[in-house]
Amino acid sequence: MDKLGFVIIATGILGFSFVSGRLKDSWITPPMVFAVFGLIIGAAGLGLAPLDISHGMIHLLAEITLVLVLFSDAARIDLRALIRDHSLPVRMLVIGMPLTIAAGTAVALALPLGLDLYHAALLAAVLAPTDAALGQSVVSNANVPVRIRQALNVESGLNDGIAVPIVLLFATLAAAGDSPAGTSLPEFLTFGGLQIVMGPLAGIIVGAAGARLMDWTVRNGWMSMAFEGPAVLAAAGLAFAGAELIGGNGFIAAFTAGLSFGFVVGDRCKFILEFAESEGQLLTLLTFLVFGAIMLPELAHGLSWSVVVYAVLSLTVIRLLPVALSLLGTGVNPITTLFLAWFGPRGLASVLFALLILERMETPQAHTIMLVTIVTVTMSILAHGVSASPAAAFYGRHARAQGECVENEPVPEMPTRTGYVTAGPNEEN
Repeated sequence: MDKLGFVIIATGILGFSFVSGRLKDSWITPPMVFAVFGLIIGAAGLGLAPLDISHGMIHLLAEITLVLVLFSDAARIDLRALIRDHSLPVRMLVIGMPLTIAAGTAVALALPLGLDLYHAALLAAVLAPTDAALGQSVVSNANVPVRIRQALNVESGLNDGIAVPIVLLFATLAAAGDSPAGTSLPEFLTFGGLQIVMGPLAGIIVGAAGARLMDWTVRNGWMSMAFEGPAVLAAAGLAFAGAELIGGNGFIAAFTAGLSFGFVVGDRCKFILEFAESEGQLLTLLTFLVFGAIMLPELAHGLSWSVVVYAVLSLTVIRLLPVALSLLGTGVNPITTLFLAWFGPRGLASVLFALLILERMETPQAHTIMLVTIVTVTMSILAHGVSASPAAAFYGRHARAQGECVENEPVPEMPTRTGYVTAGPNEEN
């Protein structure tokens, strides 16, 4: 990409920043804008900023984004409060997510997508994580009961990291089936097992040690506030690179480092929130720009009815039934279950998995998984972006009319990717 391309992209980011406040509560979301912007300026559009999926810069952007998002999403979750007060997202993660992957695998095998068991499971795992940023006006709307919006917020913050080892496992198994003769399944499994074991080990050590050292240096006046942010980013990078050096997976390490860092650090990490609101937002916008410029044009090659049907089912039945089953016995009413099930947008994590894993698997089945992922994320960007504000308003009125109920039980706030929620007209901080 030449200098003109950089000028156009920078201008687009600057222009959107100028109107971001006006668009904050509208149906026009940042992922929607930048996916369309990328399509327009990319090679399939005006060709002003042609991007190539094989370019090293694209993979570097995807790697950096995934590492920092995994770390920051995990670090902003208070594990003590999660275990003590947030039973809904725990159920959705522990029960709902495995059921979602199982259901997605079954549907992929039932439809004529041409996928074997491991590729079908890989597709389901790639599309299992949710992205609350696509429905940000839901998790940031104080008219929605705090327990419900925090269920979506916490689920989105943790399920991408939980999905990483599952995606890697099925990618390894699928690659073993596609590998040339002489490469055995046990060799692939040994490699995958080493990645899944050594990654968390490196992450826990780096995250906990980094938090302890940061607390000590801040408390004793060794570290200035200006360097808290760079120190956190360096810890995320150290966890990633350190895990890769010892044979572990760097993405799993980044996630577990974030969990252990957030658990051990004394403060609730103002610098983590500042990253999510600045550098994290920029990386997210660039990722959706790449999605529009590089991935959306792929829909012109091999799109079929079965791909579209799977995408629709992924956003509806495959999400709804597992969430409903996971919430049995909690006392939430059917409208709440439907609300929680619908707002499982597919976005950033699925796009990054596609860029980093699927693009390197040069098989027809991997191309099918890529197409399904692109269609699902595109539908989600539109459907969840358009429905977020009106659905939040409707559900807020419904919840207030219920009075004292399970949904309105108080739970502690946890920050979203855009900071803490501002109290609305019917709620006090």
